[in-house]
Amino acid sequence: MIRTLEWTNESLRILDQTLLPLEERYLDLTTLDQVIEAIRSLRVRGAPAIGVSAAYGMVIAARSIASSDVTIFLKELRELANRLIAARPTAVNLEWAVESIMIRLEERPPEKTEAIVSGILKQAMAIHEDDRQRCDVMADHGVQIIPDKAGILTHCNTGYLATAGIGTALGVIFRAHEAGKVSMVYADETRPLLQGARLTAWECAKMSVPHTLICDSMAAVLMRQGKVDLVIVGADRIAADGSAANKIGTYGVAVQAHHHNVPFYIAAPLSTFDLNLVSGEAIPIEERNQDEVRRIMNTCQIGPEETPCWNPAFDVTPPHLISGIITEAGILKPPYAHSIAEAFDV
Repeated sequence: MIRTLEWTNESLRILDQTLLPLEERYLDLTTLDQVIEAIRSLRVRGAPAIGVSAAYGMVIAARSIASSDVTIFLKELRELANRLIAARPTAVNLEWAVESIMIRLEERPPEKTEAIVSGILKQAMAIHEDDRQRCDVMADHGVQIIPDKAGILTHCNTGYLATAGIGTALGVIFRAHEAGKVSMVYADETRPLLQGARLTAWECAKMSVPHTLICDSMAAVLMRQGKVDLVIVGADRIAADGSAANKIGTYGVAVQAHHHNVPFYIAAPLSTFDLNLVSGEAIPIEERNQDEVRRIMNTCQIGPEETPCWNPAFDVTPPHLISGIITEAGILKPPYAHSIAEAFDV
């Protein structure tokens, strides 16, 4: 088990993922500004982990409010909640966690502010444990689709580092490895921030999973050579039609998989679905600093300073390229508008 984040009762303690794989350093976050900075800077990342961190961020936010008047307290808390939600726009788990806390408070406000703080902490701890359990169930469902001696390709990072548990896509892979089904995991480097190279390869090494790191441009050749039996990736937001936003480059992998008749799966908890969005075209895509493309890990410059760069953090894979979506409710199959609605019982 790799511990990514924990609540110490005084702080949110996170493993600083910007330093991996060279250094394993934990940070204690004690202010809302620190939590927001950690989310924006990717010290903590992965949609489920961001959601859990945001829930504890709400505890920290509530503790920072001095007023003992419930009405004033909730007004100030709503302002802080909105700041937290704005930290990253694409990962829906952030908004889901914060709003689940705020909606409960605004619908049934406690009589005392002390009860607000203790109630938020209780809910945050429940969200934390809930994500851990969802990961375990997803892994159990997902292992069923893994053939024996499988070569699996994955993009970005979706394991312990991205969740409060074993992971989503990488969690399925870890569980399949435990069952003796994995021959090789191919980890795309995932430019520009190299989450596959820095994080997925690090996790696979920690878990003793056979793995090979590849450049993003090598995936299609592997598929053509027959070395990839299936692709499993995560998601940061899934629309009601099954369109899935994930780390930039995922769409390209899905197109390549479709061309080579390689099954392409998404693994994500139901908290990652946004049924308010009819299609993937409505998913907001975060655009990040151009220097992330112009430089490697903000150190080695590889492009001229005056050259403009385009840096969307995510892309959207349309549902016709997705073979199935692995969730804690089971593996959803096309047509996704029907199977997703059924999973949510709507």
